[in-house]
Amino acid sequence: MAANGRSLDHVSTLPTGPASAGKSPETNPAKRILPADPKAAAIVALAFTALLYVVELVDAVVPGQFEQGGIAPRSLSGLDGIAWAPLVHVDWGHVVSNTVPVLVFAFLAMASGFAQWLAVTATIWLVGGLGVWLTAGEGSVHVGASGLAFGWLAYLLVRGIFNRSAGQLAVAILLIGIWGVLLWGVLPGQAGVSWQGHLFGALAGVLAAWIVARSDRAKSAKSARGGPGGAPPAPGSLGA
Repeated sequence: MAANGRSLDHVSTLPTGPASAGKSPETNPAKRILPADPKAAAIVALAFTALLYVVELVDAVVPGQFEQGGIAPRSLSGLDGIAWAPLVHVDWGHVVSNTVPVLVFAFLAMASGFAQWLAVTATIWLVGGLGVWLTAGEGSVHVGASGLAFGWLAYLLVRGIFNRSAGQLAVAILLIGIWGVLLWGVLPGQAGVSWQGHLFGALAGVLAAWIVARSDRAKSAKSARGGPGGAPPAPGSLGA
């Protein structure tokens, strides 16, 4: 209609900045269930798990016991064990028991990208290890990737709550159904099992999920305001 000499041809009906901030679960990285690039994520998870086997093989061939260099609570000489304790295991059975959880949880934790997975893993690795160093019994030595596995599991369980994502919560329920028995590992009483490593790994996973959720909300707020990282509203466009 051009009776008044004006045309609406120039008016955009595309969503503006605030509307586009509410991305669907399929396009919003925070609500993604599986990695955007499953093949690359699988390669990373497999490579990390393979590294555990390589370390154990070297430990079996080279004289000495790597596990003695794990986390030694409240000992300055054992503090550096935090850096490599998740890579070292007591024996092959220990490595095998951690293999499937590490593969599955590491893969799923990469849903929001490799960079975020690195940040989450670093948080679990360092905070969980420090918790063991501060609280575990004197004279004990703690090694193994199970702390990481518990951290990734806890991260996966609570991210759906923070993100209010039905899909992520459904995955969390499935994980509980399959590996719920692992949750008992955070309780004391099992000889030879580092329940401190499991407990503080899980707590670190919750912390990582909280940090990620805060970061995602801050990015969404910037996008909604058309600030850095968000597209400003197009001139002449119709807002919601």
